[in-house]
Amino acid sequence: MHFRMNPPMTTFLHVDMDAFFAAVEQRDNPELRGKPVIVGAPPDARGVVSTCSYEARKFGVHSAMPSRQAYKLCPHGIYVSCRTKRYGEVSKQVLAIFEQYTPFVEPLSIDEAFLDITGSMHLRGGDIATAEAIQAQIRDELQLTASIGVAGNKYLAKLASDMNKPNGLTVVPRDPGEIASFLAPLPIRRIWGIGEKSAARLAAKGISHIGQIQAMSQDQLTQIFGEKTAEHLYQRAFGIDHRAIVTESTDKSISNEHTFSTDCTDWETVERTLLGLIEKVGGRLRPSQRTACTVHLKLRWSDFKTITRQQRLDPPTHQDRRLIDAGFELLTREKSGQPVRLVGFGVSGLSSEADDTVLIQPDLFGEADVQQAEDERNDELDAAVDAIRQQFGSGGVKRGDW
Repeated sequence: MHFRMNPPMTTFLHVDMDAFFAAVEQRDNPELRGKPVIVGAPPDARGVVSTCSYEARKFGVHSAMPSRQAYKLCPHGIYVSCRTKRYGEVSKQVLAIFEQYTPFVEPLSIDEAFLDITGSMHLRGGDIATAEAIQAQIRDELQLTASIGVAGNKYLAKLASDMNKPNGLTVVPRDPGEIASFLAPLPIRRIWGIGEKSAARLAAKGISHIGQIQAMSQDQLTQIFGEKTAEHLYQRAFGIDHRAIVTESTDKSISNEHTFSTDCTDWETVERTLLGLIEKVGGRLRPSQRTACTVHLKLRWSDFKTITRQQRLDPPTHQDRRLIDAGFELLTREKSGQPVRLVGFGVSGLSSEADDTVLIQPDLFGEADVQQAEDERNDELDAAVDAIRQQFGSGGVKRGDW
């Protein structure tokens, strides 16, 4: 007699380093420990906070906040510049620890990753014991802390890792009814793909918590939101996510940059150069059928001082028009009389169009026809331009304005 064993339930961890950049600064410089450390632009310059220590967060400081505003909230904070190379070195050390527990590791960014421990967690006594072992190793070897979410899929694991920071360990139940109860009281923004703007639009319709989505049928959701968004909302409201760990080497970002032969003092030339870079990035992004969540601007002045600025996109996009709008908004903020040596543009937070980054479309707000028509025109224009450039080269067509 042959018995067929049921396959084990998949178990994912989402490991998120706590206040990573600030924590590295505090670890490397013991004088900073226990103090409000703010990493990013200095308070007397234009720019934003990259991250900050938990001591600074008590005063309302948070990432992406203008540094000048952070200074008003926390004038006694210690402001330090980003040491990108150093953070990358430590990130590799963290990744090496993950790979001791499972070969199935999917880094999301410099300070977070998914781990599929389904086949290896029994070696350390189960899912919780494995998560605790990872936390302990990070603490003992790197003198840093991490928060971990344990769940049956990636969406729930990522959501859980943010619930008890810092140094938290949150386990999501496996029973479907318990999962629904776990999610119901959470704000609608906890659904992956719902940004600030989308949440505000939903709030205008009286929808603020996941439980309100759970109370609706999928047919009701489809009538209000459209089929694609309704399916996304319905599945995430009940904690459904079938995505697997992605371990193959794929680009996590796309970028291009240009160094001027002589330092450029003509701002229009800088703008035209940036426009060309954005269109190159968009032309590389669309064939991969991915969208970008974040745009990045890089400027290097004649004195070799280099700055980088970024802006999140809500919803994610691969359309040239929206990439241009975001890129030029960042450039306008940095306009000065300084000669420019280099300008660069890039996108990150890349995900498949079929992934769960579907955001609320404006169907239910009476703007669907206008927005959908605009999106369709932009997609058609991009497709036509891409086809012309593929046949005749990058000079085959030029944008008339920006």
